[in-house]
Amino acid sequence: MKLLYLAWWFFRARFFGRRRPLQTVLFISDKCNLRCKHCNVYRDNPTTKTYQQIREELEYSYRQGARFVDFEGGEPFLWKDGNFDVNDLCDLAKKTGFFSTTITTNAQMPFAGSRANSIWVSMDGTGKYHDEIRGEGTFDRLVKNIANSGHRHLSVNMVVNNRNYENVEAAIKFAKENPHIEKISINFHTPYEGTEHLYIGDLKLRTKIIDKIIEMKRAGYPIMNSVSGLKLMKTNKFKKQCWVSNFIMTDGTRLDTCPGAYVDICDRCGFCMAGEMHAVYTLRPDTLLAGFSLRL
Repeated sequence: MKLLYLAWWFFRARFFGRRRPLQTVLFISDKCNLRCKHCNVYRDNPTTKTYQQIREELEYSYRQGARFVDFEGGEPFLWKDGNFDVNDLCDLAKKTGFFSTTITTNAQMPFAGSRANSIWVSMDGTGKYHDEIRGEGTFDRLVKNIANSGHRHLSVNMVVNNRNYENVEAAIKFAKENPHIEKISINFHTPYEGTEHLYIGDLKLRTKIIDKIIEMKRAGYPIMNSVSGLKLMKTNKFKKQCWVSNFIMTDGTRLDTCPGAYVDICDRCGFCMAGEMHAVYTLRPDTLLAGFSLRL
């Protein structure tokens, strides 16, 4: 059933130009237990959605065509509405018809028993590199909560910036050696307003970093990104198909593509999913395999 839907979705998109989302990125709250240096989401007076509002947004995205949902924040595990918590949102999404649910977390609080199909932990390097961006002691708490989570499909995501790029190799090795981590995904910092100081603007340096990541992937390290997708991110000069994901912001704004398109920073995009989506759209075999591994 899932494979049939994916094939039908791709056929209509690729050959008939039908632009409908396959994934929804749903921000459920601005509330967070950290104030990271790269963040453009944190609010002193955070907004938190109600269970009913999220239900309506899930139903809307399902009607649009999305079948995968990523719950994001803030910190999603802080979300509450009465007796409802983020596990209830995962159950609701599955009841609505979504194939799978993902939660992206900073892993600063225990999350054992999560009913999400997969967990993405934001890890900005190992040890001091992570702590410099997210605060002293955050890496140790992350390691502890990952180990205690018991989740079978937990991966980490590293956003490379000009403060942690020297730690990329060590972070990839850490992911391989940690028995509780399935894979690592690599992205680059995207310079939203107020965070430009972390952007790696030197394309030669970015290419050098990507070449190292590709070398490690080919050596068997558990890197989620495909080689085809990574190569595209060296220059960013490819047609974006970021409408494959729709985004619903914390204030309820519904976007039919990545928020970066609305603030004109696509030429400096660091979200490697942009490269992955283009590689899927152009039928790169290694990217298709990576996509099936991630979603199915």
